[in-house]
Amino acid sequence: MFDEAVEVCRAGLAVHPSYLSARVTLGRALVELQQFEDAQRELEQVLQSAPENLAAIRGLADVYHRQGALAEALAQYRAALALARHDPDLEQAIADLARQVEPKPSTHAAEGLSFEQAAKEFLIHAPAPVVPVVDARRVHALATVAALEQFLTAVNVARAERRA
Repeated sequence: MFDEAVEVCRAGLAVHPSYLSARVTLGRALVELQQFEDAQRELEQVLQSAPENLAAIRGLADVYHRQGALAEALAQYRAALALARHDPDLEQAIADLARQVEPKPSTHAAEGLSFEQAAKEFLIHAPAPVVPVVDARRVHALATVAALEQFLTAVNVARAERRA
């Protein structure tokens, strides 16, 4: 079934190479056939022309995820969630990957660190934002927001520990 989809999409793209929906469909079919490099190439080509193409962003996230590039997958899923707010599937994927990729908020107060020291430690050890090839400015902005959300979580944890 996916082989047939690939053939049909490639035939159509030979005639209409700028038909982005066909390119996304091709990329998704290639993902299912585990031809990840070809799928990534197709989906990135879509994102060069249409950086906010949700299907292409999700497809690229799936490519990274299936290849084990979890940080890259997480960045793409977050970019997709910025376009499709409150999508429960995306929120779940992000939560699952974040637990695997990102460090848990540390209990620096229990380690005897001041709030300022805990904040500095967090900033030093926070993962560097992943900036994929496609629309780097937008992804960088989303990664910055994600890092700030992590920082605020660490602040809230430190405050709660001080109150306890």
